[in-house]
Amino acid sequence: MFTTTGSRGLYKAPLSKSLLLVLNGLTVMLTLLPQYQQLFVYNLHAVTQQHQVWRLLCGRLVCLDVKDSFCSSLLIYNFRIFERRFGTRKFASFLLGTWCLSALVDFLLAQAFQFLFDYEVEELPAGLLAPVFSLFVPFYLSIPRMPVTQVLGHIQITNKSLVYIVGLQLLTSSPFMWLLALSGLISGGLYHSNFLRLQKILFVPAWVSRIGRYILEPLFSSSQPSSETPLGMGATLDIQRQQRMDLLDQQLLLAQYNEARRNARHQPQAGLLQWTRLFPSLRHRGQNGPPMQPRPQVARLVEMGFSRIDALEALRASNNDINMATNFLLQH
Repeated sequence: MFTTTGSRGLYKAPLSKSLLLVLNGLTVMLTLLPQYQQLFVYNLHAVTQQHQVWRLLCGRLVCLDVKDSFCSSLLIYNFRIFERRFGTRKFASFLLGTWCLSALVDFLLAQAFQFLFDYEVEELPAGLLAPVFSLFVPFYLSIPRMPVTQVLGHIQITNKSLVYIVGLQLLTSSPFMWLLALSGLISGGLYHSNFLRLQKILFVPAWVSRIGRYILEPLFSSSQPSSETPLGMGATLDIQRQQRMDLLDQQLLLAQYNEARRNARHQPQAGLLQWTRLFPSLRHRGQNGPPMQPRPQVARLVEMGFSRIDALEALRASNNDINMATNFLLQH
């Protein structure tokens, strides 16, 4: 209930699934074969002084620490919503762009730290960490924050709180993890804002995307989740229980959202004149007119991979607001 994603698993997220399986598999393999771990150490001193450029590839892909691998996997699993929203190619382009940018920013931050504190940073935590931290930029900017509950009457828990807690746990796992986190946030901000047209320079070519679609996607694609099948069609007891939990979660979120909308609607507008009385909102103006036809919105949501039933329910709950309905579907 605290996360921004539901229990639809890795459906329509083959790249996220491949990252989880391959990178975690390599982490387990290196844990069992410690004599090969030296090849995957992210050693800045070896890159600059001994010209071991290959460490930029090996040292920035596979986590050598199991805790880092676990936390980054949780974040990748939650951030799979961006692969569903933007598509696999754009999601891969974002990871590629931030991976390349963060390699440069890592060295710049290490040099700045040495200049300020007279301390040379020789090694950094290994793994796909900076691109994972860079995904917090679109997560903060594009995922709506919805209150879930309150702790001690003052601390508000939202649907994004758990993701930030996992990111904080990853941030505090090693002494220089903050450098990779700062590098990832800077890289994510630059790429997300298309600074210097970076999205036109660092991207996954179409021919690479086609190769991945025909070769890799059949290996890592997931089947349609069972939550969209009827309960009486041979579903197991665990699936039925999970479906009921998801339904209660959606109903609770919708109730909280509607309550927040009603509270915001009843709050008086500041100022000398009550402009809402003089100029009623478009929603109230359209109540006496013909009802809106959600057919184009439904078709658009179906093209994005959602079922027609879910699309109709989301549009009905959001009063045919396509953006709000999309956010709601991506969160479940």
